Amino acid sequence: MNIAENYKNFLKNGKTERECTTEIIRLAEEKGYKNIDTVEKLKAGDKVYVSKWNKSIALFNIGSDSIEKGMNILGAHIDSPRLDIKQNPLYESDFIVYLNTHYYGGIKKYQWVTIPLALHGVVCLKNGTTVNISIGENIEDPVFCISDILPHLAQKQMEENAREFIPGESLDIICGSGLPDMDEDSEKDEKNKDKESAKKNILKILKDKYGIEEKDFNSAELEVVPAGEPRYLGFDKSLILAYGQDDRSCAYTSVQAILDSETTGKTLCCICVDKEEIGSVGATGMASHFMENAVAEVVARLGNYSDLTLRRCLNNSYMLSSDVNSAFDPMNVGLYDKKNSSFLGGGIVFNKYTGSRGKSGASDASPEFIAMLRNALDKANIKYQLAELGKVDQGGGGTIAYLAAKYGMYVLDAGVAVLSMHAPWEITSVFDIEEAYKAYKEFLRIK
Repeated sequence: MNIAENYKNFLKNGKTERECTTEIIRLAEEKGYKNIDTVEKLKAGDKVYVSKWNKSIALFNIGSDSIEKGMNILGAHIDSPRLDIKQNPLYESDFIVYLNTHYYGGIKKYQWVTIPLALHGVVCLKNGTTVNISIGENIEDPVFCISDILPHLAQKQMEENAREFIPGESLDIICGSGLPDMDEDSEKDEKNKDKESAKKNILKILKDKYGIEEKDFNSAELEVVPAGEPRYLGFDKSLILAYGQDDRSCAYTSVQAILDSETTGKTLCCICVDKEEIGSVGATGMASHFMENAVAEVVARLGNYSDLTLRRCLNNSYMLSSDVNSAFDPMNVGLYDKKNSSFLGGGIVFNKYTGSRGKSGASDASPEFIAMLRNALDKANIKYQLAELGKVDQGGGGTIAYLAAKYGMYVLDAGVAVLSMHAPWEITSVFDIEEAYKAYKEFLRIK
């Protein structure tokens, strides 16, 4: 199996959390996994999945040991920084038609201007039907774009700091245009002129092609992402350039690892959740009860359900929080403690603690658990590195690890190093993707 090629295909097909969940379900069902709603009882060897709103998913490979002894869990998130279309987004301004956006997650706003953008998501209609949207990925599709000021007129803009010179309210995407009336009599006809003829043309296209009316944006979930497929980067094709590698590089390798794992004594689990980039909130985020509810459904179908059994299962589990780390950037060495940095091509990254500055918001992993993992990976000759995000006072970040740790389980952040993290196009190493898959698969074998 060519992990890199399959990974690129996953990224191509999964540019939103909904699309990722759909792709994970497709891959899982090919391997014999069943929707838990169709299963009344579970036994060793059974494979099931639980999905929430098609935006988060948990896979279970039932082991022969009592579920109270805990599970080996891989946990990743499948949302990525992007722009979201607002509820009342469509407007025309001086013959250009725009869709108004609200950015999602930690982005550098200036990186999103003047690049080709695609529109993905769903529009839910009042009659109960849902229209799936994917515009901008096929070569014959139109794309969208955010304009910027030409350098000749940007003197004031260039004096502002990077946080401010592209305001969030300026990240509106161009989706059409009209023709200005330059006739001599245009001023006389100003009162009678249709000032939104271009917008009306866009609405006609939406109605004719998708059956969507303007008010249907009120019940839509549309995401703006970079248009285009993942590509190999470099003459040697040793790197991958793609959107959404935080955290789909870890999500894909985690999913593939459990799909390729045999049933063991311990029950195996892989959970992929939404909303990590904005604090793991909502019904599909890790801060919700999705994980424990999913495990409760498994426990119930194994027989003799009790809250104590559920609690013991979670408390006795091991988990790798499959999330990325920042790759050392030779162009910005001053931001990193080189001896405690992760490098492209250095293998999977173990991050003992995340958080920022004084470990604020950190999940601090147990050294006993790290030693167990080191022993397993060394025996399997799998390359790994231990690192932090950057220098202590430079900032920091978080993962879903602390939300799993509240159950009392052993948790460690373990993932792929990413260069240009949170940019529209991120960079990873082919070797690291392969090693992450091997490491996750080896972790699932731990008894």
